Amino acid sequence: MDGAREGSDTELQRKLDHEIRMREGACKLLAACSQREQALEATKSLLVCNSRILSYMGELQRRKEAQVLGKTGRRPSDSGPPAEHSPCRGRVCISDLRIPLMWKDTEYFKNKGDLHRWAVFLLLQLGEQIQDTEMILVDRTLTDISFQSSVLFTEAGPDFELRLELYGACVEEEGALAGAPKRLATKLSSSLGRSSGRRVRASLDSAGGTGSSPILLPTPAVGGPRYHLLAHTMLTLTAVQDGFRTHDLTLASHEENPAWLPLYGSVCCRLAAQPLCMTQPSASGTVRVQQAGELQNWARVHGVLKGTNIFCYRRPEDADAGEEPLLTIAINKETRVRAGERDQAPGRPFTLSISNRYGNDEVTHVLQTESREALQSWMEALWQLFFDMSQWKQCCDEIMKIETPAPRKPPLALAKQGSLYHEMALSEPVASGGRGEGLLLQDNAISAEIRALLSSYYSDR
Repeated sequence: MDGAREGSDTELQRKLDHEIRMREGACKLLAACSQREQALEATKSLLVCNSRILSYMGELQRRKEAQVLGKTGRRPSDSGPPAEHSPCRGRVCISDLRIPLMWKDTEYFKNKGDLHRWAVFLLLQLGEQIQDTEMILVDRTLTDISFQSSVLFTEAGPDFELRLELYGACVEEEGALAGAPKRLATKLSSSLGRSSGRRVRASLDSAGGTGSSPILLPTPAVGGPRYHLLAHTMLTLTAVQDGFRTHDLTLASHEENPAWLPLYGSVCCRLAAQPLCMTQPSASGTVRVQQAGELQNWARVHGVLKGTNIFCYRRPEDADAGEEPLLTIAINKETRVRAGERDQAPGRPFTLSISNRYGNDEVTHVLQTESREALQSWMEALWQLFFDMSQWKQCCDEIMKIETPAPRKPPLALAKQGSLYHEMALSEPVASGGRGEGLLLQDNAISAEIRALLSSYYSDR
């Protein structure tokens, strides 16, 4: 157990170090941006990195506190069942995200007034896991904000809380990069370096664990767009449904805010969950099955408890090959299970009765195991399944479809010609006062560094 915990802590520390490096890269990207879309993407990346860093550091701190409490013999506050009765983990996926907009008639139908544009994206957090959607440019020609990507969280418990935060930045045709540096080389040399850890720690300490929206790390001294929190909501297990649903949004911005967007106040999405108990076998082995009404007929089969069924195959190879089972015994919340021993059956004395009611009829299947240990193993697996069903509730009625997100690709603004830095041009007035010429960045070392940063950042998304 200690080795597994140390491995988990090491992996979390690796993720933290990775995000700190990505933050350094995002700072360099933001310093080098010469186009509005590039600056928006770089600022978005910086915000996501900040949130992940704080989340990982907070989780590491919680683990250390729990370890100290365990060594001193003190117990943290009782919350949930003992470890041996903990519910299984699962995957949670949110997709088909749409946020309706509510434009004024004069803006949408009559197309009057100043045409403003916003850059928006969603930040989603479940535990210490943080994901983001693509950035979308919004104006009054759109009736809703539609995010095409699905977001998958691979480590979730039935008590999960999925927080959605909508961030937006007002996009101006001019002045978005008014504070950009005049000398690219000077800004490229600036990064967090060794001071990153101290600055992250200071920011985390100042956060104080308020539990509100993530407090961002100090913004680098580089001009550019600024994202504002526009709305947020929290989704839990009760929101899981194998279909499209609408949820209320809490608006966090007002019309006087420069990043204000006319939101309708709701978000539409499909939230699905897949507990591991529904997709992975929890018990298997050779058993003899006696069906209801056939007192003398026992069939020797290979049984597999997977999801809410015990599948009985002729051979173990049939289960591995995906063949149709000879018999399927349903397990649901109303199923009654009873273990017993048969004194007069040497070699096969241990039985397991499984009863289901269909209308006014009760159907019982009896399984015989070859040892007491095998019987105990089946009983423990069944009781664990009953506990998982009580915790995951509707997610155990049937296996919900989980969409596997497509690999994230760099936005077009960052992907042209292989690297953003191939497009960077620095305009400076020449000494004679004439027009300056664009100086294309030719530093191969820097270009290689940023290409590596971009490749690493988007390959992990």
